[in-house]
Amino acid sequence: MSLGETKGIILFTKDYKEKDKLVKIFTESFGKLMFFVKGAHRKNNPIGPAILPFTEAVYIGDFREEGLSFLNGSKEIQPFRTIQEDIFVNAYATYILNLVDAAIEDRTYDPNLYHFVQQALRLLNENKDAEIITNIFEIQLLSRFGITPEWTHCAVCQETRGKFDYSSKYSGVLCERHWHFDNHRYHADPRAIHFIRLFSAISYDKVQDINVKSETKVAIRQTIDELYDEYVGLHLKSKKFIDQMKSWEDTLKLPRREKKGEEDSKI
Repeated sequence: MSLGETKGIILFTKDYKEKDKLVKIFTESFGKLMFFVKGAHRKNNPIGPAILPFTEAVYIGDFREEGLSFLNGSKEIQPFRTIQEDIFVNAYATYILNLVDAAIEDRTYDPNLYHFVQQALRLLNENKDAEIITNIFEIQLLSRFGITPEWTHCAVCQETRGKFDYSSKYSGVLCERHWHFDNHRYHADPRAIHFIRLFSAISYDKVQDINVKSETKVAIRQTIDELYDEYVGLHLKSKKFIDQMKSWEDTLKLPRREKKGEEDSKI
């Protein structure tokens, strides 16, 4: 690594001494790096807007293979305003960024994951359905944790249509005819498995309208939680906050988030 520039997305920042900050950035060219930013708390520091949470920019600096890297400047700053200003969208974006930080080691070059994160944040910033965007992200991120379930067809007979359930024993889905092969299968809602199978293969570029009823969203959440508990074992504060948020979000919803009965959610 050396002096240069790269696109990057702020993962998190934390204060360092009185005036400085440590800033974790997921860069397109070098993977995740921790940067030292001197005088970050000064009001007139020109790099200040570029290191705010939920910001993407081109960062200029000294990118080092060991220890802290150093930021010298930035350009093409693109804040995700909706994420920054909306506590609900903010919660899901924070969780996505926390997952990324946990999924790969620092300095791991992964431009595909960078673009995936970029797409997810842009959709959240456009007020697309935060739960569904996050579900898609969670399912496709499993591979970065070394988990590659077979979603495309029944692990026993390769059937691709009908009702399915997830089996840890077979590391994939079983069609209804073979549910008896695993008495300890998830016993998940078939509708949840249907959407998770869809989420495992869909590209954010091709997302048009996905209709998911509220009760199906709950079932999807339960199944993905079970997958992550079994295979990943993360206990992120941001995920706990999302779970808690469900109990009070109706009270604090902005006018544009007013409940619409049982209408389907659309992306």
